[in-house]
Amino acid sequence: MTNTPFPFSAIVGQSDMKRAMILTAIDPGIGGVLVFGDRGTGKSTAVRALAALLPPITAIVGCPINAANHEDCPEWAKIETKKKLKRPTPVIDLPLGATEDRVVGALDIERALTRGEKAFEPGLLARANRGYLYIDEVNLLEDHIVDLLLDVAQSGENVVEREGLSIRHAARFVLVGSGNPEEGELRPQLLDRFGLSVEVRSPNDVAQRIEVIKRRDRFDSDHAAFMAEYEKEDAKIRRRILAARKLLPQIETPDDILHDCAELCIALGSDGLRGELTLLRAARALAAYEKAAVLTRAHLRTIAPIALSHRLRRDPLDEAGSGTRVARTVEAVLA
Repeated sequence: MTNTPFPFSAIVGQSDMKRAMILTAIDPGIGGVLVFGDRGTGKSTAVRALAALLPPITAIVGCPINAANHEDCPEWAKIETKKKLKRPTPVIDLPLGATEDRVVGALDIERALTRGEKAFEPGLLARANRGYLYIDEVNLLEDHIVDLLLDVAQSGENVVEREGLSIRHAARFVLVGSGNPEEGELRPQLLDRFGLSVEVRSPNDVAQRIEVIKRRDRFDSDHAAFMAEYEKEDAKIRRRILAARKLLPQIETPDDILHDCAELCIALGSDGLRGELTLLRAARALAAYEKAAVLTRAHLRTIAPIALSHRLRRDPLDEAGSGTRVARTVEAVLA
């Protein structure tokens, strides 16, 4: 067995999920991805595959928050070296049973007892900085942990004030949550924090299911050859992501497109302005990925279902799913 993640380009189908994750890699400010659907549909595989595909980050040796520069590493870490190393983009799992101390960090009890020193032991949020924080079964997360994540997602900073400690450190990460909607609903406050939302289902096509089985079997049984087969395609996606990051600030956004964003969200009854802002950012990221110089309605059409479907108010009289409602509204507004 190997710990090497499955190649991103080898994932069969699930185009919406893969597109959403690529867009957040281009612009982390989009706000993360929520993936709802059946178990065994590649949700965790996709996020680990994407992180492995991205270029490594450069971080100060020993810095607990993966800071790129010595001055960005917090004083409480007491890191004296300025040496840097390249390391894979972090992907940190937040387990459902994680305590608050494990998530945000707490007093280092061992150092307090053995040395009499009051020191901070970083939590999962520190390790996830500049990477991905992955939460499986996010809809079952305890409310007090949800509240913590909301605060950090808003500020990009983790603040710990307890046990005589007063600690602050950067905590900027792409939040990826997955779950099965049949097992519980997500709190609206956290739902709104996810920039994009996709639904994944097990494929019904026999040929596609066979292809999934074949690829997974080859990954396990003939690992080196399988990885080599998809290495070029993964490298191609990596180059496109890096090129899109550079192109992103240059994307021209006509006023008509801003009008379309606002009109779509009004027609859908989306609360607040986060819908428009997310739709715009994600559409720009898609335009950059496709090497387009100008944002167009075609980009909005592609992005609207994954940027807006989880922001709709419930309509008990409408039996169609939120994705269908968005599609209908897009056709009406952008006809």
